[in-house]
Amino acid sequence: MTRCHLHKFGGSSLADADCYRRVAHILLTHGHSDDLIVVSAAGKSTNFLYKLLELSDGKQLWQEELQVLISYQQNLIEQLLSNEQARSLRERLSTDKSQLTSLLSLEKLNDYQSNQVVSFGERWSSRLLAALLRESGVAAADIDARTLLVADEGAVPQIRLQESKDKVQQMLAAHPNERLVITGFICANEQGDTLLLGRNGSDFSATLLASLANIERVTIWTDVEGVFNADPNRINDAKLLKSMSLTEANRLAHLGSPVLHNRTLQPLFDTEVSLAVRSSYAPHTDFTLIAPKSSSASAPVVTSLPSVSLFNVTLKAELPQLLSCFAEAGLTPLAYWSLAHGRAELAFTHENQKQALAIFEANNDYLHIEGLQIRDDLGLVALVSADAGLYRRGFARLLNRDAHPLCNDGLSLVTLVPKGQVNLLTQKVHRRCAGPRKRIGVLLLGIGNIGEAWIDLFKRARPVLNKELEVSVELIGLVSSKKALISDDDIALDTWQDQFEQTATDWEYASLFDQLQQLDCDEIIALDISASADLTLQYPEFFARGIHVVSANKLAGSGPLTFYRELKQQLGNRRLFWRYNASCGAGLPVQHVLNDLHNSGDNIEAVGGIFSGTLCWLFEHFDGKKPFSELVLEAKGLGITEPDPRDDLSGRDMQRKLLILAREIGHDIELDEIVLNSLVPEHLVDIPLPQFIERLSELDVEMQQQYQAAGEQGKVLRYVASLDWLEGGLKAEVGIQWVDRTHPYANLTPGDNVFVIRSAFYQDNPLIIRGPGAGREVTAAAVQSDLAQICRDLLQE
Repeated sequence: MTRCHLHKFGGSSLADADCYRRVAHILLTHGHSDDLIVVSAAGKSTNFLYKLLELSDGKQLWQEELQVLISYQQNLIEQLLSNEQARSLRERLSTDKSQLTSLLSLEKLNDYQSNQVVSFGERWSSRLLAALLRESGVAAADIDARTLLVADEGAVPQIRLQESKDKVQQMLAAHPNERLVITGFICANEQGDTLLLGRNGSDFSATLLASLANIERVTIWTDVEGVFNADPNRINDAKLLKSMSLTEANRLAHLGSPVLHNRTLQPLFDTEVSLAVRSSYAPHTDFTLIAPKSSSASAPVVTSLPSVSLFNVTLKAELPQLLSCFAEAGLTPLAYWSLAHGRAELAFTHENQKQALAIFEANNDYLHIEGLQIRDDLGLVALVSADAGLYRRGFARLLNRDAHPLCNDGLSLVTLVPKGQVNLLTQKVHRRCAGPRKRIGVLLLGIGNIGEAWIDLFKRARPVLNKELEVSVELIGLVSSKKALISDDDIALDTWQDQFEQTATDWEYASLFDQLQQLDCDEIIALDISASADLTLQYPEFFARGIHVVSANKLAGSGPLTFYRELKQQLGNRRLFWRYNASCGAGLPVQHVLNDLHNSGDNIEAVGGIFSGTLCWLFEHFDGKKPFSELVLEAKGLGITEPDPRDDLSGRDMQRKLLILAREIGHDIELDEIVLNSLVPEHLVDIPLPQFIERLSELDVEMQQQYQAAGEQGKVLRYVASLDWLEGGLKAEVGIQWVDRTHPYANLTPGDNVFVIRSAFYQDNPLIIRGPGAGREVTAAAVQSDLAQICRDLLQE
């Protein structure tokens, strides 16, 4: 009798009552009425049972531990079953407790008795899950695998396949249209004594039973979604493999995959059984399907072992004879190298070291082995693929002189390196050989003058960036204050305006984030080219969704300190990037310089300058001949000021920029800790703009007096931001200063910015950065520079 599906659930999938309910739900929604189910012991029950065996060795310390374990099982019963079902299982559990007490009270347990103690974990799981399924209204029975699997004893029990198959077929015939919950991990000898199938024994039970029952598919439900092309705990961009061949999976398992064990896969060879690896915690997600006879190669997989044993040996026989000896003993080297002068090297896991030594010793006369040396200071890095040869050159380029040469067996590339180099080499191999070509999506928030300039620049810069980094950087979103266009396809840079005009729709943040979440991008980088305070309040949500940010908007970097710290904390918790060089100095590399000085060990003592192109223009032209108010109106007419000139004249913009720089060099201060001396009198601050323009001349008397007083001392007026560390105290201020005519602030091209940095390295001769501090092209260039740097950081090996 043939059934379609066997499900296997491990201990982590049965750890508590909620887990059992989740498993029952999976079986009712993903299964059929005649499925087979194999279970491990719940949670840490097996470890507990082994601990009882240790405590029973001549001591009476196991009673309390046994009661803890029995209470754990009792609680599961009470939480999951109704009175009638619970009563039956409680009675059986009471009988089990008596049996365990009798066994553990023996002066010395033999191997069969110890195995019997350990077997209770799986038996309890099988019994409880079958009862829970019956509670859900379906026919189910628990089956003890010792009545099915007959084995010859040895270091690892060897299953008698035909005898076991007959018993399995008899069981299927006796339980038609019934879900059968079978114990994993255990079997029996011909006399019925309990035997254990060893490490990963429950997974092996599942595939073995599937092959004996002619099952079409085995699903191993575990705590991971499947097999990834790298360890997702170590490689951020590891991808789930939706399929792979059995031969590839087997090689990966031999090389230390934490998801698969090679013994689990052996029963599947020469069968039509496929194996799925799925997450019991997320059954709705994608999973990995291992096909028995797939001819197509899956994506390459990178794996590693932190520690291996390397045997270096001299042989008078040929290397194939040595490998044959290991094959006969059921032991496969991780990799092997044939060296000159009859020497060979073979790598094994530490767990197999003793077994390998025994094989060397048993075959010494036949192989004439001498000069055996063992190294335990190495780790292993490997790439598995049916097309392994295609990646040999890229892999080899990453190896340094400490690495072993590549071993290429046609299905994998393997090298050994000092233990401390394993993680770094694994990451490099993944990015060079196994990592997919990254698709980085760019979301442009703000499509005005600077946004247009950035798109023009991006059109020229993108081909170079894509070629340099071997990525595909694509424009996937355009957002204005009212409309948004989000596209899973690359938005055409030549016709983006027409596309936006025709297809953009009204938007709100919730729907915008949902649309971004659906895009098929490896990474998304948002470019905030706006002055929106509402947008900066969404930065935590951008980061929470794994979206990187480039800011020309200065409001986040100069926001409340608690908010700023929250953003930095989010960045620190995840591999996310936020760059905002364009928020201060436009295209001038002031933040780059400050970071370089800080990272080089320099002590930055003062930062000052003129950070406003508008205020630079006004004061460079103010010579006392023309009233200051007329210069403001002239600048407004030229488009040099903001629509409301008070946004420039207040100095608030420079105050925010100074705050950004202060925080960048490590000073945790708030905006109001920077003294602000506004050029706008208090009585003109809140009046309507037309009235302010009419009364602008009220600034002239004060400005003319300051100009004349400064001139009498041979100085000129400049509007300056300054940050000084004086005798352990921080002094930060923005306002008018009188400076010498030879000062760096005094002779600027109107519209420029200038930054003056004094540090331990630049004490008597400060470092000066000067150039255009505003303008659509230079700001766009700064945004593009930050974007390119984030792309490089994401792809850094």
